[in-house]
Amino acid sequence: MDIKEYFTRISYQGSPNKPDLATLSDIFQHHIQAVPFENLSIHCGERIELDLEATYKKIVRNKRGGWCMENNYLLSWVFKTLGYSVTLLGAKVYVPELDAYADEMDHLLLQVELDGKSYIVDGGFGMAYQMWQPMELISGTDQPQTPGIFRFQEENGTWYLEKVKRKQWVLNPSTSTSPNVENEVCRRVYLFTLQPRDIEEFMGCNVHLQTAPDSLFVTKSICSLQTSDGIRALVGWKLTEIKYNYRDNMDLVEIRILADEEIEKTLKEKFNITLNKKFVPANTSKFSLF
Repeated sequence: MDIKEYFTRISYQGSPNKPDLATLSDIFQHHIQAVPFENLSIHCGERIELDLEATYKKIVRNKRGGWCMENNYLLSWVFKTLGYSVTLLGAKVYVPELDAYADEMDHLLLQVELDGKSYIVDGGFGMAYQMWQPMELISGTDQPQTPGIFRFQEENGTWYLEKVKRKQWVLNPSTSTSPNVENEVCRRVYLFTLQPRDIEEFMGCNVHLQTAPDSLFVTKSICSLQTSDGIRALVGWKLTEIKYNYRDNMDLVEIRILADEEIEKTLKEKFNITLNKKFVPANTSKFSLF
């Protein structure tokens, strides 16, 4: 494992010698614009291993992406290597259709201590709720970013991440199958505590999410990548491209349904991913990702 090889993978050419907030933010943003959030291994008949060297090989050398436990585990190694104080945390993701958080811990994120302040760094949520910058761990304060306004709310030691939603201008609404959430002003994303975690505590979750028949990641093939001004995502056969804040606090959304023969080319051209095994798209879950 070589930090310089990682920097080449994310096209980072800055100086990593000063472990400050600017460097942390710069590396983080390069990562989320180079490394997709994806679970394609599940739909290629491959296992997702929660092993640092395996994750490094997959993301850095094989130019793949990963889900939260891969992206953030790799980022924890990156930031520790550069001298940052990093702690693994566990979260429970909010499910809008159930109006509830997950029963068990199902998301890994990072806490970074820097100059007497705490920051949450999460490079593994993907889609439209992916933060673009480290967030200071303070309660009740809006933290505007390009994707929208994020904020934390703390209650009795439990922290809640929320994102204020913008309106959307969908160019071709007939292709959208998402539920109508037009009246939703603020979306809950996940809750977490500041209890330090070890990677071993995520082993069961890592297995469950890729094997349980009703798991979102088993029922949906997902690949999303942050761009310079928005995101693109391939869920099953549906390609969604969003340009943030296109006009008047409104995001521009374009949706296209791909044919089977377009999938491989789209993964290569839009996400820089080449798969070695046969990929079988899936999108049968009732749960939404936007």
